[in-house]
Amino acid sequence: MISIEEARQYYQGHESSHDFDHVLRVLALAERIARAEGGDLEVVRAAALLHDIGRAEEEATGGDHAAIGAARAREILAGHPPEKVEAVVTAIASHRFRSGPPPATPEARALFDADKLDAMGAIGVARAFARAGARRPALGTARRRRRPGGRHSRAHARPRVHRQTLPVAGRDDDRHRPRAGRRAARLYGGVLHPTGR
Repeated sequence: MISIEEARQYYQGHESSHDFDHVLRVLALAERIARAEGGDLEVVRAAALLHDIGRAEEEATGGDHAAIGAARAREILAGHPPEKVEAVVTAIASHRFRSGPPPATPEARALFDADKLDAMGAIGVARAFARAGARRPALGTARRRRRPGGRHSRAHARPRVHRQTLPVAGRDDDRHRPRAGRRAARLYGGVLHPTGR
């Protein structure tokens, strides 16, 4: 549906935490998960290659990069079989942790877990520092979000990397069903949490 070289052009100038190297790591992980769990590898490949194409527009407008990327992927893949295009769009739209629909297809779950796995381990730590450096927040501080009524949510008091990666390892919720993704998360998580916490 789309080659690596064709996809590369959509990531020129992306920040280092979401550059094309991230896309290639997500691609490798998503293909591995899809092979183990089932799923259309052509759909997984296209979804992984295009999953973050909405990042630059999100930074500029404040929109949701998953929704933006899904819409752009539909345009880019026009001319391919409509059912495959819609499967790619669905996977991209549901790959974001904090918003969007939960991943409901094998291809969407493979992309979702692969993207979160790239936020774990040594690479994940390096990406977190790169992103923090680009945005210049105080390192080591948890962002607290207000609930309706003005109270802070304890669920959002832990650092972002923890909120995104603990669920993949099966520690917070059941959005991540592929066993291959859970096994990999437990291995990657040991680098972040040597005590298993």
